Amino acid sequence: MMRTRPLKVALLGCGVVGSEVARIMTTHADDLTARIGAPVELAGVAVRRPDRVREGIDQSLISTDATALVKRGDIDVVVEVIGGIEPARTLITTAFEHGASVVSADKALLAQDGAALHAAAEEHDKDLYYEAAVAGAIPLIRPLRESLAGDKINRVMGIVNGTTNFILDKMDSTGAGYQEALDEATALGYAEADPTADVEGFDAAAKAAILAAIAFHTRVRLDDVYREGMTEVTAADFASAKEMGCTIKLLAICERAEDGASVTARVHPAMIPLSHPLASVRGAYNAVFVESDAAGQLMFYGPGAGGSPTASAVLGDLVAVCRNRLNGATGPGESAYAALTVSPMGDVVTRYHISLDVADKPGVLAQVATVFAEHGVSIDTVRQQGKDGEASLVVVTHRASDAALTGTVEALRKLDTVRGVASIMRVEGE
Repeated sequence: MMRTRPLKVALLGCGVVGSEVARIMTTHADDLTARIGAPVELAGVAVRRPDRVREGIDQSLISTDATALVKRGDIDVVVEVIGGIEPARTLITTAFEHGASVVSADKALLAQDGAALHAAAEEHDKDLYYEAAVAGAIPLIRPLRESLAGDKINRVMGIVNGTTNFILDKMDSTGAGYQEALDEATALGYAEADPTADVEGFDAAAKAAILAAIAFHTRVRLDDVYREGMTEVTAADFASAKEMGCTIKLLAICERAEDGASVTARVHPAMIPLSHPLASVRGAYNAVFVESDAAGQLMFYGPGAGGSPTASAVLGDLVAVCRNRLNGATGPGESAYAALTVSPMGDVVTRYHISLDVADKPGVLAQVATVFAEHGVSIDTVRQQGKDGEASLVVVTHRASDAALTGTVEALRKLDTVRGVASIMRVEGE
């Protein structure tokens, strides 16, 4: 039986995503009612600039007092698309205290304080959903914590930032330098005026923390994620990658150790074989590759940012939370029972591509090979080119720990015949 009394929704934030959420709630009102089993009503919209014209939104719903809105007591669901840590954190916990469930797109807050927010939701028997926090329109969080709940996930690896993928794709396909590709991304609206959060990996690191926590049933915070940006990637790196049959992507990688006792989470540029599904992800698209015991290999692909894609994920959560509300139930909360150790980057084992500037004279290769052997790093291939007394030496290793590789590079820098380390790139996906 259809309930006639509407479920009331408070919207915190009405920018690119928030305005699209409001638009869809209005234009698809009949469909949402049929899917939920009750009408949904936009009961209030909290904004910072109330004088701005917002098409399709009743001006009487606009308020600058977000705290008063979430404290009303008649709100069923709060949709938070403000972003950042505060006031979002206080508003979400206040919403729980006053009887509302929450749908959020706030990756930074969830990566930093997800455990506390889940605890607050559980204390007040309310839902906390956040599909939109990780990969825009791509259904990812719900499959990880529901569809694959009976499976053992071993690895989650993906492209979770559209801005960086656009830049790297342009560098790869056109030979453009980093700054040129960034300028194009900015002109097209893919990059913010200050792109630091994207290009330095902060955005992807927050998403990695969320994905690792869900995949491994372990609390993983932003501080646990190793982060390395992609601003130092050069055209020469792409040339080297092509020689290896690879391209370069900024990857978020969350994986379980072989002994199953620990996990790692990291974000960094990496060479990836052209045969790997992630290598073909172009432009500003996102894709996440999941490996599990029973399901095997799965890939989730689609637009990872933007008003409409992100709003789609928000509305999906809104429908789920409203259905729970009608049924007097709540959906999955935090699952951290495994409590696995989160290991540091030094424990990560992978392959490496190292470019060295060396003196072009006999014995250099032997000296370099000796340093690698002394640190327990096995060499797979070596390529050397020399001219006018200077040379470049490209070494590709077999799998080695990050700690062992770091020690190797430090020792190489002390050799008189090594002029400098031009680049170090991890090789993933093999």
